[in-house]
Amino acid sequence: MSETAELTRLYSALEESAAVLNVPFSGATVQPVLTAYGDVVPHAMIAFRVTSAESDEGELDCRILFRKEVDPYAVALSEGFVPASGHPVDELLSNIRERCPIDSYGIDFGLVGGFKKIWAFFPEDDFQPLSTLVEMPSMPRSLAANVEFFARYGLDDRVGLVGIDYHDRTVNVYFGKLPGECLDPDAVRSMHREIGVAEPSEQMLKLCEQSFGIYFTLNWDSPTIERISFSAITPDPLSLPVRFGPRIERFVENFRHGADNPKMVHAAVKSTGEEYYKIQAYYRWRPRTVNLTSDDSAEVSA
Repeated sequence: MSETAELTRLYSALEESAAVLNVPFSGATVQPVLTAYGDVVPHAMIAFRVTSAESDEGELDCRILFRKEVDPYAVALSEGFVPASGHPVDELLSNIRERCPIDSYGIDFGLVGGFKKIWAFFPEDDFQPLSTLVEMPSMPRSLAANVEFFARYGLDDRVGLVGIDYHDRTVNVYFGKLPGECLDPDAVRSMHREIGVAEPSEQMLKLCEQSFGIYFTLNWDSPTIERISFSAITPDPLSLPVRFGPRIERFVENFRHGADNPKMVHAAVKSTGEEYYKIQAYYRWRPRTVNLTSDDSAEVSA
């Protein structure tokens, strides 16, 4: 299939999924991103993401994951998707690239919100230590401020990828191949208490026990950890002991692309106490693109 045909097919799938969720669809928002990254789309792993969070009720996100031949930040900057603001977020991907091996990249954009994030994935056999990340001059100081917290749970040498949100100016740091004790309900409750977030419900704790990865959200304006989220993978999210709500259920039931592919589930509690879930369904699944699962699992993104 030609590059043009691939982009047309993806565009149509996004438009169709938007209709299922009653999300406004604008070609003026979607087409520039697809065109800018058109060279990587035919060979990329592509996923659609929807969340139960009230603040994101009118949004549908698309994630495109690809090998490192294309510089995602250079493209985003040249196309005006991100500004050259003088904020440390401008330099973070460059800092990561200078100090860490990069296996692949990813981008996120919303059908409503437009371009949002860039991801840097480390090789599956080369997780990075926090000591390397905290030395980066553009990394939020909140990461260094919480090194002891991560070390207590055995996470300090297990960083699999970093996500940079240029819209909200936040950073997601993902940890994989977790020590088993991290997923114990008491440990999960303890982590939430330590960062000052409401404890998860019993249904979320059951999901956490099946997680393969944890990620934390930090920013440049506070020394505290903003959010903790647990990630699990399943072929059938609706079989999990969780009530996702009608919006996610409608999405899962009507998503006709990659029906046999696994689905990703992320669970988190906001600082307000709102517990929410994200579902990531794969439009196109590509094994061995990223590196957060255990050795005997298919490899997926978080």
